[in-house]
Amino acid sequence: MGVNYFTLEYAIKEHDFIIEESGGAQGINAIGLLESILDHIQYDLYYPEFEDKITHLVFSVNKNHAFSDGNKRSSIALGAYLLEINGLEYCIDKFIIEMENISVQIADNKIGKDLLHKIIYSIVNENEFSEQLKLEIIEAIA
Repeated sequence: MGVNYFTLEYAIKEHDFIIEESGGAQGINAIGLLESILDHIQYDLYYPEFEDKITHLVFSVNKNHAFSDGNKRSSIALGAYLLEINGLEYCIDKFIIEMENISVQIADNKIGKDLLHKIIYSIVNENEFSEQLKLEIIEAIA
């Protein structure tokens, strides 16, 4: 099964909608950064599994500040959309709820890409976080 992706235009449109609905500064700081993120997740050599792709998407949109404002919100929305267009609707609500807390910790450099990958893998593949993962998250944000 191939992975479905979305366009740069969709990502910009989604970001603009988020800003209109919840406030913040309009605009793009670096379209090339956003373009690069969306291109890279399509390279199976770098990101062979779906969880690798969505982790890179969420982490990079959050951290690279391609948008003037709303990068954390956009990272969540674009991650949720990637789940949706790939038939993973069952975990979208959980993803959004967990990422609302996790995205702040990513921006504050408390949760890195490896731990984010474990979190996203758990959201997609498990009913709940393991005790080990819960401890890793607590340790990271403490």
